[in-house]
Amino acid sequence: MPHAETPGVEATPRTRLRWWTELPLILLVYACYSAGRLLARGDVTSAVDHGLAILRIEKFLYLNAEHPLNRVFTREPWLGVPADFWYASLHYLVTPAILVWLFRSRAVRYRAARTWLMTSTFIGLIGFTLLPTCPPRLLSESYGFVDTMAYYSSYGWWGGEASAPRGLGGMTNQYAAMPSLHVGWALWCGVMLWRYGGTRITKVAAVVYPLVTTIVVMGTANHYFLDAVAGAAVMGVGLLLAPHVMRTADRVKAQLTGGLVPVAADSPGASASIVSGGCQTSAGERFPRQRDSRIESGAEPSASSADADDGAPAAAR
Repeated sequence: MPHAETPGVEATPRTRLRWWTELPLILLVYACYSAGRLLARGDVTSAVDHGLAILRIEKFLYLNAEHPLNRVFTREPWLGVPADFWYASLHYLVTPAILVWLFRSRAVRYRAARTWLMTSTFIGLIGFTLLPTCPPRLLSESYGFVDTMAYYSSYGWWGGEASAPRGLGGMTNQYAAMPSLHVGWALWCGVMLWRYGGTRITKVAAVVYPLVTTIVVMGTANHYFLDAVAGAAVMGVGLLLAPHVMRTADRVKAQLTGGLVPVAADSPGASASIVSGGCQTSAGERFPRQRDSRIESGAEPSASSADADDGAPAAAR
């Protein structure tokens, strides 16, 4: 009797993901992303022009959350220091933690969630390449921004150049401000917690984490408000493209493996037939005629049974 399958679960081997294949894939994607950021540094003058253009657009739209938040974070170390730790570390911790949690406890949803995150990340990389943008902290002092990462660098492991560890600031692209993937990844984490957390605490965290991250990236002068909006927009585009990416990946995998797709035994395309008490043969396969148990035991078959056997259709033999 065929076993009942869980509704909505694809019962094919290609959905049975393994951590030893997932981990190298994620590390490879992140390595490509990091290398791409470094290669997409762009011209400093153009990056400054883009940053000032964003400021002008925000001024025209009466959006100016960055300045008051930055002044508060600079004036109040009990806010500024935790904000710098939040900016420098949580996206490296929370995002992988939620990926692992989904892989272990929500395996059916993991592949789509992982594809969404990776697709959005690569879209963000395109944004860094096409629109290098100087963050507020790197603008001239006349614009009124303070680099809190440099201001509070004695409290953390980062140096005065960037949120990277001391001495490694030159290995980062400091003009990759548009879009803000800090906000984008935090939004992804929030959606995962809201949809699959199942408790009140996880739903609160789903709202608090992206909201606080948005405040932090502006208050530390690492991003403009429109950078955060662009980060959310990138995640939206990635969500729309993720199903197409998965289908393309499936087609490529099928071509690489010769188009061999497992077929369930009870599906219309199955060619197996059940014979002889559960043995399976493919359609058209010939199998030897079974000997009568009475012959094997040394007993002579009766005439009636012999006649019946001789009169059986050839297809049954």
